[in-house]
Amino acid sequence: MYKKVLVPIDISHLERVDAMVAAARMLSPDGEIILMNAVETIPAYVQAEIPVNFVGETIERSRTKLDEIAKGLSGKVTTEIGEGHAASAILNLAEEQKVDAIVIASHKPGWQDYLIGSTAARVVRHAKCNVMVMR
Repeated sequence: MYKKVLVPIDISHLERVDAMVAAARMLSPDGEIILMNAVETIPAYVQAEIPVNFVGETIERSRTKLDEIAKGLSGKVTTEIGEGHAASAILNLAEEQKVDAIVIASHKPGWQDYLIGSTAARVVRHAKCNVMVMR
């Protein structure tokens, strides 16, 4: 049983609830689930071409969606938004929050994953805690 479990959520793939279910099963009765979403940092040269509040609005939409998901879960559930590359944001939050485990959903690898690696693979390689990958 774990006291603190981080569950990164890809807002565009909310059908993958299996990671949240697994995290709830792994959690000790007084434990905490941290749901998080990572919002990619947009390079300055791209920011000039998009609406001024685009990143802020994206973060707020993500926060709203995570809060909706959290309400549907029992026990202590908190939400966090990470900024930057997804794998880095997940790993940074895991260290900051001193989580015991990360439960992350994975997708079927595409050709781009073979070139640069998937987020789940990067988290597995670099996490300092246990990682469960849901396929």
